[in-house]
Amino acid sequence: MQVHLTNRQQNILSATVRHYIATAEPVGSKALIDGFDLGVSSATIRNVMGVLEKSGLLYQPHTSAGRIPSDSGYRIYVDQLIGPSETLVKEVEAVLQKRLHWEDWSLEALLQGAGQILATLSGCISLITMPQTTIAKLRHLQLVQIEASKIMLIVVTDSYETHSKVMDLFLESSVIKPNEEVIDHQLQIVSNFLNSHLRGQSLLEIGYLDWNELDQEFRVYGELLKSSLVELTNRALAPTATQIMVKGIGEVLRQPEFSQVQQVQTIMQLLEEEQDQLWHLICEGPEIDDTSKPKVTVRIGAENPLKPIRTCTLISAIYRRGSVPVGSVGVLGPTRLDYESAIAVVAAAADYLSEAFS
Repeated sequence: MQVHLTNRQQNILSATVRHYIATAEPVGSKALIDGFDLGVSSATIRNVMGVLEKSGLLYQPHTSAGRIPSDSGYRIYVDQLIGPSETLVKEVEAVLQKRLHWEDWSLEALLQGAGQILATLSGCISLITMPQTTIAKLRHLQLVQIEASKIMLIVVTDSYETHSKVMDLFLESSVIKPNEEVIDHQLQIVSNFLNSHLRGQSLLEIGYLDWNELDQEFRVYGELLKSSLVELTNRALAPTATQIMVKGIGEVLRQPEFSQVQQVQTIMQLLEEEQDQLWHLICEGPEIDDTSKPKVTVRIGAENPLKPIRTCTLISAIYRRGSVPVGSVGVLGPTRLDYESAIAVVAAAADYLSEAFS
């Protein structure tokens, strides 16, 4: 979401969000004057809050009440007004290192312990998926011409599952199109080349290959093979949802946002009976360009596709074994939460679990 705010508008929006997170009470100009050194008058604050309300970043829950942040206001706060806190991350990592002992504990005990620490530090429900124990590997790959301008990519995994994709073969206009026998010969050469490089690799690892290292001899096929192989491996992976370890429900139920029984029931049903829907959501992560630093995904309110949690914030990150994603760690709480702290907690937990599994 691109919204351009002046420095004054940023300061007042940030102060409003922080005050509401701390008090759960609608925020007025007097509260900001008393609690923050904004250097402007009460009238100026009221005018700026009015502008922020018209922009959809704040709203009034009742007539004559103060204002509270909208989902869009929280989004601007997360994306533009706070940054990653290395200090907080290091503090959380120190707690995890001190209280968890992955060298001596079982897998389940490690994840249970991490989940409890996560819930306590964030004040949210913690969610940690059990790691994927089996990841398919490439056994064989074959490129076959099926028409004059179409080829088929066939992938066989180590469990003998077969996946295929038909592709249009586009050659550079300046190149004389070879005959069918020449194409078959070239496709066999490419197939042999790829098999020698990819056989035995996990399908997840193939998605992170440096395709620039492919021999220049095969540059005509490079982009076509890259996109098709990544699509095929993603389709072939189809990971099976594993158990989600849930901790800290009591922490969240004490928040005023969860005073309605109906809302609590729908969330509990999702956590207990519909984990597969939640699993696919928290295991979706951004593309990784630096596997040494977990990327944290923040879904605020209506950004969540699952109806029971559209009044909640879900923060998650992938944990890995080496360079391979194997599970996810996250927290679920009200949209009114300490984002800076929660993001740091999730990032630190993902980093710790990645280190443990590696």
